[in-house]
Amino acid sequence: MFEMGAKLEDGIFDTKKEDKNKKKSNHIEAKNNHQLVFTFEKRRGKPVTLVGRFYLSDNDKKDILKLLKKKLACGGSLKEEWIEIQGDVKDKIKVILEKEGWKFK
Repeated sequence: MFEMGAKLEDGIFDTKKEDKNKKKSNHIEAKNNHQLVFTFEKRRGKPVTLVGRFYLSDNDKKDILKLLKKKLACGGSLKEEWIEIQGDVKDKIKVILEKEGWKFK
């Protein structure tokens, strides 16, 4: 009837909250099935370029981030399926990733 607090069925006391809004996708796709999109934000006056949605394993995402940071000589991080790169470097990212076989919208 109501779903608040702990679940008390069958003598099991589960007090973990379930986040229904947050959906994490675990499926992995090939490079040519991705359609990468750019977004640009300013955070505290500094430009940040977001590239994403990478549906890859964590190690593959880290390898791509490492490649971009090395080629662009800038900082960056991973946030879920998105890669955040410091600066307005959309054109350079596109050139680097197209050489690696990625597609863009």
